[in-house]
Amino acid sequence: MYVDDQRGNDGTTGTGPRTVATRGTTHHMRPYNGHRHSPGTARNGGGKETIMSSITIFGAGNIGSAVAGLAVKAGANVQVIDRNPDKAAAAAEGVTGAKFGEPVTGDIVVLALPFPAYEDVLAAYAGQLAGKTVVDPSNPIDFTTFDLALPEGFGSAAEYLAAKLPESTVVKAFNTTFAATLATGVNDGAPTVVQLAADSEDAKNAVKTFVEAAGLRTVDAGALKRAQYLEGYGALQIILGVTEQTPWTGGFKVVK
Repeated sequence: MYVDDQRGNDGTTGTGPRTVATRGTTHHMRPYNGHRHSPGTARNGGGKETIMSSITIFGAGNIGSAVAGLAVKAGANVQVIDRNPDKAAAAAEGVTGAKFGEPVTGDIVVLALPFPAYEDVLAAYAGQLAGKTVVDPSNPIDFTTFDLALPEGFGSAAEYLAAKLPESTVVKAFNTTFAATLATGVNDGAPTVVQLAADSEDAKNAVKTFVEAAGLRTVDAGALKRAQYLEGYGALQIILGVTEQTPWTGGFKVVK
């Protein structure tokens, strides 16, 4: 069986095959023209910096809800898509809920789903994702062996997704942080650090901008091929959580 949501996503978004999940904490884009642009920033009347961007999140589980909350806090227009539109609308205050099958409105798209559920998204939305930045938070794990469970020939889920979406830009992010530390923005007394990998600097900067506008920090792990390291890192965190050696409210802390 697969469990990709080490950070507490309950895997019950309903947009794809159900998975057994680890225990967690509750708590239009223009056609692609070969150029990617990071979202701009602006200051509101109170002087707070917000981002000028729109973000769509597939999945309203713990990770999807946490990322939605960050995006709203950053000042983005946020759409959450789920098979249950009521759950989508309740993912975070200020989001627009949509039912699976409705059009994507975001320039940045976050697939906060178990890895096997990606196939449903690809079948229904691949054309709409062309030209967009697609964020992959998954850590697909076979819990009979605790090994990463990937399609043959691929070193990471992110690289598989990039091969399936050649007209999109894939960013690996949010797979090394548990949902609780994303939702609170704090890990062991310090800002939560999100690790990013992508072949496009513009795409990485787009994700970095909204994450940091929400008060978290980021580190650049390099090209998308480094996603295999991040997925191994994420898998180790899951294993330690499953075996109750580390709490789901913590996880590895990046000191920066």
